[in-house]
Amino acid sequence: MNRRAWPLARLALALFSLLLPALPGAVSAQNAKPPAVAGADLRALYATVPDILEGKRVAEVSCARCHGANGISTASGIPHIAGQRPPYLYQQLRAYLRGTRPQSPMTGAVRFLSDDALVKVSAYYGSLDPARPAAAPKPAAKAAAPKDPLAAGKAAAEACGGCHGESGVSKTPGAPNLVGLDPKYFIAAINAYKSGQRKDDTMKSMVAALSDADLANIALYYALQKPARAGTPAAGDASAGKAAAGACAGCHGDKGVASDPANPSLAGQDAQYLATALQAYKDGSRKDETMKGLAAALDDKAMKNLAAFYAAQQPQAPKVRKPLALSELTDRCDRCHGINGNSIDPVVPAIAAQRADWLEDVLKTYHTGARKSAAMAAMTSVLSDAEIKDLAAHYSRQTARAITFIPLPAK
Repeated sequence: MNRRAWPLARLALALFSLLLPALPGAVSAQNAKPPAVAGADLRALYATVPDILEGKRVAEVSCARCHGANGISTASGIPHIAGQRPPYLYQQLRAYLRGTRPQSPMTGAVRFLSDDALVKVSAYYGSLDPARPAAAPKPAAKAAAPKDPLAAGKAAAEACGGCHGESGVSKTPGAPNLVGLDPKYFIAAINAYKSGQRKDDTMKSMVAALSDADLANIALYYALQKPARAGTPAAGDASAGKAAAGACAGCHGDKGVASDPANPSLAGQDAQYLATALQAYKDGSRKDETMKGLAAALDDKAMKNLAAFYAAQQPQAPKVRKPLALSELTDRCDRCHGINGNSIDPVVPAIAAQRADWLEDVLKTYHTGARKSAAMAAMTSVLSDAEIKDLAAHYSRQTARAITFIPLPAK
């Protein structure tokens, strides 16, 4: 049998079922039948070959310009819809029609379509062969095996161990603890040494060759180490320093644990380093107008007392997630979207063989909240841009499989 004719032949042999919301006044292609799945919100509708052909005619006028012939998109940022789950397509088309999805070219495309037309278009695209998976990139001739960020960070941080301790817990007076710092602050501080904004020739030469990826990996490595106080002495009076610390709590927390990632946590920090930093803010060798104003009123004794107070506090790990392997991330996605992205839930989209650029864009819109879904917001909130890109590429390379929903007879 001709592969192109297969979808229509399949429908000629057995009715194609669409599990659609039971909306007041909704028009089906044929009479409604008993629900095929449990749930008060869905009912089974059946599309015959003439319905599919009518859906094809509507699709050629309203959809093909963007989504391509037979639902295979050739345009960047436009998804494939061939072989997509018909109930999902129908729900999304209705969402554009009702205005519950943001204004887009889709809004105009569905504006004058009836509910009956939406049913038939959804059935038509659901009957088509899905897109073929994207080809995996050819490996570079001598490409090194990729390292996970944590291992890469540990390797890059080896040069720091002599002063800051192997795991970032300093035992050298004057060398700061590197544990307990949010990566955002850590990266900003290192970049300040690279640019010369922070004056330290040794540090400037040490970090000069580090790339942005190196810095991100090192920051992640230290953020995930067990926090501990610096193993160095404190010359000041911690009790006296506690009273002076009240002015610092707004940015650095009551006990030196900052809630804003842009501000450093001071708990457990080496006391000599803290006192030296305060002096640098006071004399202007470190540029920060807020810190300069606060440090201006402190003499050497007050600085040592303040440093001793923070050095005695217990540091806490920043809220940083250990990166998951791609296989761990896809396991989470497959729970809803099906094995390798082939959804068997009628209202959850299949994402196998979908365009990578479109998947990446959609994941980012959920990540930022521009597209609303409590479940997807929770799933994407912890993803980095690199993880989003890897997930999109992974699913674009999976083989998409068509599915027919079959209602079971009543017992």
